[in-house]
Amino acid sequence: MTTAPQWTCPAGTIRGWVDVGPDHAPVWRATGIRYAHADRYAAPRPAPAVVGTVEATDWSPACPQRPVRALEGVSPGTFLGPLEISEHCQYLSVTAPEGTGPGDRLPVMVWIHGGGYVLGAGDQPFYDPSALVAEQRVVVVNVTYRLGMFGFLSREGVPANLGLLDIVEALRWVQRNIAAFGGDPGNVTVWGESAGADAAAHLMIAEGTEGLFSRAIMQSAPIGVMRGRAAMTAELGARASRLPVDASVEELLRVEMELARFALRLGLSGAMPFGPEYGEHPLPAVERREAAWIDAARRVDVLVGSNLREAALFAPVVGPVARLGRMPVVGPPVHEGLVRWLTDVIFTRGAEHFIRRHAEARGHGYHYLVHAEAEDNPLSSAHAAELPLLFWNRKAWGRALLHGFDPVETEAWGRRMRADWAGFARTGRIETGTVDGLMTIRPGDRV
Repeated sequence: MTTAPQWTCPAGTIRGWVDVGPDHAPVWRATGIRYAHADRYAAPRPAPAVVGTVEATDWSPACPQRPVRALEGVSPGTFLGPLEISEHCQYLSVTAPEGTGPGDRLPVMVWIHGGGYVLGAGDQPFYDPSALVAEQRVVVVNVTYRLGMFGFLSREGVPANLGLLDIVEALRWVQRNIAAFGGDPGNVTVWGESAGADAAAHLMIAEGTEGLFSRAIMQSAPIGVMRGRAAMTAELGARASRLPVDASVEELLRVEMELARFALRLGLSGAMPFGPEYGEHPLPAVERREAAWIDAARRVDVLVGSNLREAALFAPVVGPVARLGRMPVVGPPVHEGLVRWLTDVIFTRGAEHFIRRHAEARGHGYHYLVHAEAEDNPLSSAHAAELPLLFWNRKAWGRALLHGFDPVETEAWGRRMRADWAGFARTGRIETGTVDGLMTIRPGDRV
């Protein structure tokens, strides 16, 4: 019988479990650890040390969220998997190589999940870091935080940026406790995709985060929809203020859905109506944000990038775009042109601007572009296409995102990408050039 791993740290004595999976060597896990407490619409408070032993064997609960239309590439029934739902969702999970402990000082990668600030959770089956941890000997922390109406829309009596403050509190937990798990609190990388990448970017300029991390990996941040949002946010907040403070979770989600539908009338930013708000704690005023990122450049190394056809993931659920793709002769090229244009406006330009500004401020960093294409795969290099390579969990991800690619080649791509990402987290360096058929990486000062 395998002995359960146990760690003693400032948070208390934590007993975890050994995970032996089909796609990775054994890893040690401590799952569903509370890092903070928060009343509804209140800032998080650090969780006190626990007397006795914490049984860290359950997954972290997900924040309440509304149902979504299925996206291509996601296996049915796997979106949240076995996770429970709770608006008190300030939990995290730690995955470490088997046998690690105090003194190992391994790089720490803190995963911030995506989902447009309204969907997802840190412990979704998609985001199992076991292969990365086992192969690359890093410690990964998966964070769950408040979303949507619970964490990213200010209104009368409700402060802004609560979900972002949750993540800051999780990073403070990491600083206090991760050494016991074999991690190095002096070598922490915040790492996210989509809204998680946007959160990582905003953590760089958030008050109180200096010293909590020294590197950031930002995959497919939707920077193009995150500007000029103040009027939209004010309108959504005014509409939401009609809700009583003690409204039920169901009522909050119903209103969230109504607000999301209304926001679509307000332009491109309405595609992502919830998110960080400037000029509200802990973020600087909108006119100070560029200067704040310039100030942060010398203390945070960055790896920033996107995929060649990001918008292809969303095309099947956007009626007019989907219909274009089905039109004979003219439809497919027009559809592809629209996918490329939306990708450029929402993702590519923002990533390139971010890394150029970073380099001009004498910050160290890299830009990548995933450009893998398979003729019969409409999701080649779409949004999230790189995630099955980083989180090598084929059962959760299904086959659609990797359809048409050679299985041996994709396995090699995955190992290469995991090695590159972990190498960046370890040293701040990454090999530049083109990985045949997969991606190109360039130094930040050459973008």
